[in-house]
Formats: sequence, C-alpha cells, structure tokens
Amino acid sequence: MRHAAAACLALIALMLAGCGGGTSLTSEQPPDKPLVTDVMDGRWILTAPNAPSCGLNFTAPSPSGGNATPDGGCPERFYLSRRWQLADGTLTIVDAESTPLGTFRVNGDRFDGKSDAGTPVTLSR
Repeated sequence: MRHAAAACLALIALMLAGCGGGTSLTSEQPPDKPLVTDVMDGRWILTAPNAPSCGLNFTAPSPSGGNATPDGGCPERFYLSRRWQLADGTLTIVDAESTPLGTFRVNGDRFDGKSDAGTPVTLSR
C-alpha cells in the first residue's frame, strides 16, 4: 500500500511540475509556444477572392514539412497540393514536382499569403 501511495504522489508531483510554466516534459519547447507539427496537423480551409474555398489536410511528420492533401475544387492550382514546407517563418505549399503553389506567413491564428500567380490567399481553421 505504501508503494502505491508513493507512486501516486510522485505522479501528482510530475503533473504539477508541468504546470509551473517551465519546459514541458515531452518537448524542448515552452508550453506557450506549441510545436509546428501540433499547429499544422489537421484540416485547414484555403480561401481566395472570387473563388470557392477548399479544404487542405495537413500531416506533419517533421517540424519543417509534411504532406498536403486537397479536398478538391481548390482555387488556382492548389488542387495539385502535395506537400508543405516551413523555412524561415514562411509556409510554402508545393505540388508533386516541388513547384511552389503559394507562400504564407503567420497572421494570428491563420496564414496569409499569395499564390504563385500573385492572388491573395488565406489558410484558416
């Protein structure tokens, strides 16, 4: 019984240590700065003026890139999206030949950018 109580107390202490505002136990990032992979994973909505919006599903196997799968009906050439890359704070969506389709910068909780043709585009949840 003493071992179970000691283990329980140790677990509670570790959980509370994670609330102290320091480094998380599972990453080198401070808790107020989520990992890029945590932010990018999932479905995003791509919009452009005078065009239908479309969904892009992102997977993030690494902090610098992953796969992008369009739902279909995307504006301009974004229906060809296959991968995303992040370098120097710029998100780039590319096709199967790594030709850029658009570049984006973080703007609050979304990404604003331009297509390869210069059209303003936005990625949001």
